[in-house]
Amino acid sequence: MKPFLPAADLKTTYDIFGHFYTVALASQETASCRSVLEIIDKSCTPADVDKISDRQPDAVFIMMNPGSSQPLVEVNNYIAADQIGELSISLVPTKPDTTQYQVMRVMRYCDWRHVRVLNLSDLRSPKSPEFIKTFTRLEAEANYDAHSIFSPARTKELTKKLPRSRQTPLVYAWGLSEKLSPLIERCLRTIPRKQTFTGLLAEGTVDKYRHPLPTLQKDKLIWLDNMVRQCEA
Repeated sequence: MKPFLPAADLKTTYDIFGHFYTVALASQETASCRSVLEIIDKSCTPADVDKISDRQPDAVFIMMNPGSSQPLVEVNNYIAADQIGELSISLVPTKPDTTQYQVMRVMRYCDWRHVRVLNLSDLRSPKSPEFIKTFTRLEAEANYDAHSIFSPARTKELTKKLPRSRQTPLVYAWGLSEKLSPLIERCLRTIPRKQTFTGLLAEGTVDKYRHPLPTLQKDKLIWLDNMVRQCEA
């Protein structure tokens, strides 16, 4: 089984940048969001970090939502819901969380220098039940599905973030909740059919891929070992 590399070691190897924004809904409600996360080897980080968005990553992870992800600098980036398709990307240094350290471990063992992280939803919420409740309400009551980069309103943005090469793998890792099914179906309808993908599919399911951060430490180690084996195959 692969050694569980400590976070302190990983922080010296990788830079983390995210694009954070706040969307103003027609109901006067606002929602805090993150549209993308870029994890890149420090030796590859350009002076102008926004240029990372134009680079082709070694892999693209697709997970549930940004969780507790936070910028390390103040961000005042507001956009109206009906203008979401024109959202421009401005990357800022980001505080990594425990899920992102798992991604870094995969990067180290697979010798990947740059991984992009997208999510089924941009809504920032550290607790999964609260996130599920929020996205369900926004879609039902506010008719707002563009919190997801896989919504039709954000096709142009998604095209720029997905790999240009079909050989660059997508890594599905959004978890097992049945309540995510509407978002998962939307995502899979949007992904090009011939795109290479991988992930740890849960037994007895067709679209539920195990999240990098299960509750038990032994399961974290199992996920890491199985994910690296699959990516190296």
